[in-house]
Amino acid sequence: MKQQGNVSPRAPRNGKGPEFSVVMPCLDEAETLATCIEKARTFFADADIDAEIIVADNGSTDGSRETALDRGARVIDVKSKGYGSALAGGIGAARGRYVIMGDADDTYDFSRLGPFVEKLREGYDLVMGNRFRGGIGKDAMPFLHRYLGNPLLTRIGRIFFESRCGDFYCGLRGFSRAAYDVMGPVMTGMEFALEMNAKAAMFDLSVTEVPTILSTSARTRKPHLKTWSDGWRSLKFFLVYSPRWLFVYPGLALMALGLLFGAGFLFVPALTEQGNAAMGSLLASAVCATFGFQSVIFGVFGKIGAMRLGLHPRKIGSRLVRRILESHSLERGAIAGLTLIVWGTAFLVIQFLNWHAYGPAGLAAAFPDRLRTLCVLALPLGAQMALASFYWSLLMDIPQRTQGRGVSLRSWPVPS
Repeated sequence: MKQQGNVSPRAPRNGKGPEFSVVMPCLDEAETLATCIEKARTFFADADIDAEIIVADNGSTDGSRETALDRGARVIDVKSKGYGSALAGGIGAARGRYVIMGDADDTYDFSRLGPFVEKLREGYDLVMGNRFRGGIGKDAMPFLHRYLGNPLLTRIGRIFFESRCGDFYCGLRGFSRAAYDVMGPVMTGMEFALEMNAKAAMFDLSVTEVPTILSTSARTRKPHLKTWSDGWRSLKFFLVYSPRWLFVYPGLALMALGLLFGAGFLFVPALTEQGNAAMGSLLASAVCATFGFQSVIFGVFGKIGAMRLGLHPRKIGSRLVRRILESHSLERGAIAGLTLIVWGTAFLVIQFLNWHAYGPAGLAAAFPDRLRTLCVLALPLGAQMALASFYWSLLMDIPQRTQGRGVSLRSWPVPS
């Protein structure tokens, strides 16, 4: 790991503020805050880097605020509670071109910021610390976090967002202000850091990692982390922030399962001759296909909504999906849906008339159970398709406010 001696000389100033800002979120960290400030101040002084230190106080009652002021740090009072709120307040007040954020509990060594400085100056948008590559002190990370929670949830995050980050939860990281404005994290709790990782990957920002040592904190109070509740909040964030994994992929799997087994019970003689068992299985297959289709629709709407809110970039990663989306229109979807509704309704009416004229026996002979099941399946699928097309058109045609201009979502950029 590079130390401060490897840091290049001070970059040219533009007269608009310091080159670096260090932001420390703080809630009752009086025992360790002074040490963190002094380490950061010494590092920047020895490396001849123009920097400021900001303590984002989130309502401390143990004298943390006074400690920060005594050490010459800027104190930003953040009334809105939460780790993310404190960081957002501190970063928003930062004047540096680059920002390095880190916890104020002395688990991260602010005298070893050289690798972060170098990578940011090289042009990386986000520089993540990786504690598993740098080293974890004895009792610095709970056993369950170290060997199960962090590796498992990091792996999920890497898969969901196609990220290369190897430690999603490292609290020491640096980024440019321009990159932060692109990411625009909005979460107020511990999900703030996860949101940065997810958006950095989704917006194709340049990300790198540097080894980071995690030491045992000298504080005596209990840490703010809560193993099970924070783990669930992380998993919930991953799912909600990735509509394709929450809705689209499960929906497609459910649709494929329903259609595959449904086709078997419709056309394979060995299965169609199973009587009531075949009929029950056919109905179950129809239900799976219906729910799967609805789940896919939710996923599409979730993606569009996320793009409209700026939570996701305005792009589709697959050219095949883009072609499907571009070929879709209100008229085509509504016509397809109404066709299914008319077809299903017509067959149900004919069945009713045959039942009225010939009784149950005549109806069963003219319309086998599997045909009636198809009629019933056509109605909800047609209704979902028609209604979804109208809602799709509403989402796509209402302009999205982007940098003061109305932008339609009708165009689907694809990353090169």
